[in-house]
Amino acid sequence: MMFDSRVLAFTAIAALLTLTPGSDTMLVLRSALLRGRRAGLLTVFGICCGLFIHATLSALGLSVILVRSARAFEFVKLTGACYLVYLGLQSIWSAARGTQPGQRDAATVSGHRAFAEGLLNNVLNPKVAVFYLAFLPQFVGPHDPVLAKSLLLASIHFAQGVLWLSFLTLFVGRVRLALTRPGVQRGLESLSGMVLVGFGVRLAVERR
Repeated sequence: MMFDSRVLAFTAIAALLTLTPGSDTMLVLRSALLRGRRAGLLTVFGICCGLFIHATLSALGLSVILVRSARAFEFVKLTGACYLVYLGLQSIWSAARGTQPGQRDAATVSGHRAFAEGLLNNVLNPKVAVFYLAFLPQFVGPHDPVLAKSLLLASIHFAQGVLWLSFLTLFVGRVRLALTRPGVQRGLESLSGMVLVGFGVRLAVERR
């Protein structure tokens, strides 16, 4: 039986993890605040779609490489850290140039980019991969189809992530309307950039 006590236990624990703020949360807030509600929601969707990639790799056993190979883990960790630092520096640079967020976004930022940023941020996070490898098997019974059960659990996590991060996006969308002064927007962009850089540096120096 696919829906059992293991699924309920996973749902409760995944909900707690979803509510815990991290780089995904910061990326969504940055996207919604500077680009608007639509971009924020697409970033949310990209982040949550990354969960299915982790679940599939875990079910296929490929994520074992990250656990057993220190070199592979460090490579993915540093790649993810560099990506966060890149996004952060990009925000800081845009704020320093004094570019109007609305003008910049309308010209260069597409929905595909917002989605890709969220997806890459999640996929390049080795903690998520290791979490899915070490965590999901505990909720897959010995007679359950591994891939199907893993995708079911990822779907639950996906739904929780979409609901919570979308709520934050819609809330920020309302607040954003009151933050129309260019100076305030540049300050917020600089702040979000520094936070993302901080997350990247922390990920890079954090021990396994």
